[in-house]
Amino acid sequence: QVQPVESGGGSVQAGGSLRLSCAASGYTYNTLAWFRQAPGKEREGVASIYTSGGSSYYAGSVKGRFTISQDNDKKTLYLQMNSLKPEDTAMYYCAAARGRVFRPLVEGGYAYWGQGTQVTVSS
Repeated sequence: QVQPVESGGGSVQAGGSLRLSCAASGYTYNTLAWFRQAPGKEREGVASIYTSGGSSYYAGSVKGRFTISQDNDKKTLYLQMNSLKPEDTAMYYCAAARGRVFRPLVEGGYAYWGQGTQVTVSS
């Protein structure tokens, strides 16, 4: 299984929380990330992490509300989403790269993508 597999999406009211998970097995990945795509919009980077060292990066729109983390085995990625807003509604994708992606919130650096999990936030 090389393709990452996401889980944990769902529907929540504004102000609520969700935790997404991504099983990223098959290879040793140096960069893992979450992207999202809302209807009619381009896919955008949400958060990323370098698996060695743990440095993380966030889009400005989610900074302070979302937290990206990984399991000790570095094969499971999480996205804790708090204080959710209706504008967070989107399909969320897990992305993985075997190398260290120079611009980790840009999708071009990732070769492996999950199928996505839907997050819907109602007002």
